[in-house]
Amino acid sequence: MAITKPSLGRGLMSLLPAEGENSGSSMNQPQVKIDASPYFICPIAFIQANPYQPRKVFNPEELESLASSIKEKGILQPLVVRKIDNNQYELIAGERRLRAAQQAGLEKVPVLVKDIAISDRLELALIENIQRENLNPLEEAEAYAQLIEEFSLTQEMVSKRVGKNRSTVANSLRILQLPDYAKESVNTGILSAGHARVLLSINDEGLVRSLHDTIVAQSLSVREAELLAKKMKAPAKERPHSKRPEPILPAPYCLTITKTLSDYFGAKSAIVQHGNKGKIEIEYTSPEELERLLSLMIQEV
Repeated sequence: MAITKPSLGRGLMSLLPAEGENSGSSMNQPQVKIDASPYFICPIAFIQANPYQPRKVFNPEELESLASSIKEKGILQPLVVRKIDNNQYELIAGERRLRAAQQAGLEKVPVLVKDIAISDRLELALIENIQRENLNPLEEAEAYAQLIEEFSLTQEMVSKRVGKNRSTVANSLRILQLPDYAKESVNTGILSAGHARVLLSINDEGLVRSLHDTIVAQSLSVREAELLAKKMKAPAKERPHSKRPEPILPAPYCLTITKTLSDYFGAKSAIVQHGNKGKIEIEYTSPEELERLLSLMIQEV
C-alpha cells in the first residue's frame, strides 16, 4: 500500500502556533525556553542560512521598507527554523524578514522551531516565496526544477505541493530552456515572464538572439515583442517593413548601462532608443521614492 506524503499546500499558516500556544506577534514578547515551547526569541547569530532557499535576488528598496517597519512594529510573524545543534538553527522560511531584521539592527528575532524533512525545507521556502510572489520567474523555475530533480517529483506532484496549476509549473520550467543571456535578463528583471514566453516561441537561435537584443534595446512591451516575433517567423517576402528606426546603440551596451542605472538608483531602469535619439526611464512607486531618486540625481550635478 503506497504512502502518500501530505501536501504542504496550506503554506506557512499550518506551521504557526495555534491560539493559546505562545502565538504572540511582536518582538516585545518575553523569551520562552526552547524546552517549554517551539516558539522563542532567538539571537540572530544562532541562525544559519537555508541552503534550499530558492530566492536569490532581494530588492534593496523592499528590504529597507521592511526594515523600517520592523524598527517601528517589530516582526509580526515568526521565522521558521529547525534545530541542528545546541544553540544552532537552520532557517526554513523567512529569509527576507531575517535580512531586514539585521538591517534594522536587531540582535534577536522570534522563531518557531519545527522538525522538518529535507524535502519539506525546500518546499516550505518555495511555498512562502510563491505565496508572497517574491520569486522572479527564473528563481521560480529553478525551484520547481530542484524539487523535480532532487526529490523525484513529477510536475503534477509539484503543482499540488505549491497550489498551482500543472500548466503554470510546466510553463515556468520552460524558462530554463532559454539561452544564458536571456535567463540573465529575466533574472535581473529586464525581461518579464511574458517576454520569455515570446522568445521561447522561436526555434531559430539567431532569431532568438536578435529578438532578445531588440526587446532590450528598444524596451519593447510584451505585446510589441509578440508582434515582432510574428514578423520574424514569417517568410521574408511576407514580412512588412518596420517603421521603427533602427537603434544606434548596440544591445549589449544598453544592457550594461541599464544594469548600472538599476544598481545605482535601486529602481527598474530602461533605455528607449528611436534611431539616434532616445530617453532614459527610471520607475518609482511612490512620492517618497521619487524624492529619493531626485536626491540621488541632484547630488551628482
